[in-house]
Amino acid sequence: MIPRSWKQKRPSRLSEKEESLTKPIEEEALSPQPSDSIAEEPENRPVRVALDAMGGDNAPGAIVDGAILGIKTINDLEVILIGDEETIKTELKKQDFDSHPAISVLHAEEAIGMDEAPSVALRKKKNSSIHIGIKLVKEKKADVFISAGNTGAVMAVATVVLRTIEGIDRAAIAVPLPTSKGYMLMLDAGANISCKAAQLYQFGVMGAAYARYMLGESYPKVGLLSIGEEDIKGNVVTREAFEMLNKSSLNFVGNTEAKLLYRGVADVAVCEGFTGNIALKISESIVEMINSSLKEMFTQNLRGKLGYLFLRPSLEKFKKRMDHSEVGGALLLGIDGAVFISHGSSNAKSIKSALSVAKKFVEENVNGHIREDLAKNMDIHDTKGSDDEGLWSQMKRKIGLAGSDEQDHSK
Repeated sequence: MIPRSWKQKRPSRLSEKEESLTKPIEEEALSPQPSDSIAEEPENRPVRVALDAMGGDNAPGAIVDGAILGIKTINDLEVILIGDEETIKTELKKQDFDSHPAISVLHAEEAIGMDEAPSVALRKKKNSSIHIGIKLVKEKKADVFISAGNTGAVMAVATVVLRTIEGIDRAAIAVPLPTSKGYMLMLDAGANISCKAAQLYQFGVMGAAYARYMLGESYPKVGLLSIGEEDIKGNVVTREAFEMLNKSSLNFVGNTEAKLLYRGVADVAVCEGFTGNIALKISESIVEMINSSLKEMFTQNLRGKLGYLFLRPSLEKFKKRMDHSEVGGALLLGIDGAVFISHGSSNAKSIKSALSVAKKFVEENVNGHIREDLAKNMDIHDTKGSDDEGLWSQMKRKIGLAGSDEQDHSK
């Protein structure tokens, strides 16, 4: 969301540090090249996060506050706030953080509104905070990009500029969800409406790597979201994916019904984006309903208020467990880089959580482990030619660029 008080302006004079961040971005062409990069050894320096200061319903105030909270509570972290320089520095001055060495500001002339089409980010607003932040990741001047802004725009720019990890056809939105035993990871939560069996298999590989290094599961259980637990249940794609996952080195526990998700029977729940997004939205609505019902129950009379006093510690634990601000948002998993998408209503606490999770993702080299796991299971699925409509072709079709580039970028 773009603050009303913010108007586009010419960039002010930049410091040497800011010039070093900006100059290569202006010179780089939009068209990406296929990625064949190999994960490098971590450098002995703080993790550098590019943070979209103009994205989200509460930007820029909550974003800047979250960055400050992150710097105060997370060691070895640097934050580059991207957006309107004057507005960001005003927010930093409110907390006497305008000259902190771990926070820098990079001016962006444009921002992508929450209701704007992804094509706007790619074709008309190349100087947006989203575009600049993702290019910093591509140029290795930032380790990760975080935005609470337009999800479609973040996905589109990340897909075109960073591409996917070699061996991955499509990136997936991966969302951590609470269970009775801890947390599970569900993917895809909305990036791909429909998928092929090979892509669901790839989601399983990516999700298992995330669960192992981010959720601490030594041998994560991977489940395939379906309409029944029996091997033969599901549509053609689901049954084919079942066979591929079952032959892999993953700890595949078979089909998983939706009613079992929150019991913790699987650490990773694999599904296509259409199904995953519906499951996610239903889960969010149930949490809202429970919170509303509890509030009504404990405030309608004296007995309820007294009951709340006794149950308050347990209720606070429950609320914290169900609070999306505790997990910091979703990861665009499969992109050849690190891109996190925070909730549009993110507050300072949400941004701080996102910074913490993003830092761990980089330090654990999750993308490198995904490459290793793909190599272990190469005999199951040859990724070349697995997607008739490659990721680049799919993106061009969605944003209206189909036919405009003679080079074939499909995998």
